[in-house]
Amino acid sequence: MAFKGAVALSDRDNVATCLEAIETGAKVEVRRGDETNQVKTLEKIPFGFKIAITDIARGSHIVKYGQSIGIASSDIEKGNLVHIHNLEGTRGRGDLVKGVAK
Repeated sequence: MAFKGAVALSDRDNVATCLEAIETGAKVEVRRGDETNQVKTLEKIPFGFKIAITDIARGSHIVKYGQSIGIASSDIEKGNLVHIHNLEGTRGRGDLVKGVAK
């Protein structure tokens, strides 16, 4: 089986961006700085989409480029696609600002 590629830019990232479309069960080489690790996909990951490179618990921050891009709306296993079905965006959400009524 050929290796596929993904990249993470920060040591804090728990997702990586896939550099090509990746099929279920493929081994993905995730490059983060000088380090390369392998993740086996649990489902198809389209080109440019995010793959979980660690297990992410429901309610935990999803970190890309060293910044939180949202909260996991469900448990996400290493190797799963991370997208709107399991990621709740938090940027620009005034309802999440402390002291603001929902």
